[in-house]
Amino acid sequence: MNKTFAQKVISFNKNLKFSGKLPKDFSVMNPFLENPETLVVMKEFYEKFYNDNRKRKFIIGINPSRHGAGVTGVPFTDTKNLEKYCGIKMTSARTHEISSVFMYDMIEEFGGVEKFYGQFYINSPFPLAITRKNKNGQSLNANYYDDKELFKCVENFMIESVKKHIILGLDTSEVFILGKKNAEFIKKINDKENFFEKMTVLEHPRYIQQYKSKEKQLYIDKYILAFKNLPV
Repeated sequence: MNKTFAQKVISFNKNLKFSGKLPKDFSVMNPFLENPETLVVMKEFYEKFYNDNRKRKFIIGINPSRHGAGVTGVPFTDTKNLEKYCGIKMTSARTHEISSVFMYDMIEEFGGVEKFYGQFYINSPFPLAITRKNKNGQSLNANYYDDKELFKCVENFMIESVKKHIILGLDTSEVFILGKKNAEFIKKINDKENFFEKMTVLEHPRYIQQYKSKEKQLYIDKYILAFKNLPV
């Protein structure tokens, strides 16, 4: 029997492990190993919105934040929006993540979670949260491209991860990349591997929320035009 999109994603997440070396002060958070409830809510999310064999377009983020998918296991989804929009409550943690705010405002305008997740799948080529210790010993969010050595350490893992994502049932004719710097690195990988025919780059939700909040509606419109395949 053919596995559903949901079953394939759940299996991918359950088997997710990064055992490579990382530069000093960097570490990887794997919510699926660290919090049993993350597995439960992630499974519930995909069974609710991906319980079919539809081909979906791929939206690529950078890597999960420690307050979003680093807790819920669902990209760009903090616990508040997981409950408010997806109807899934998480009791072991309570998080607020600014990228998640933008994404769910945009998803609402797109037509709601069922319509959106019926057409799109969001994840990252490095699908685990990366943190970096600062001088005070605090762990802060880090991006896979923040450090040349870090990127070298994770590049092969990212390539394998994209291959596994495509097998889930993704439409590779066009991919949506969130964040301009992210797009530069994904382009390097795509030039080598020819994963996607067309790359459409959109500003990252965190950048919009932090620096362009007054123009937020313009960016929501830009996302929706791109996703509905209209000229931006």
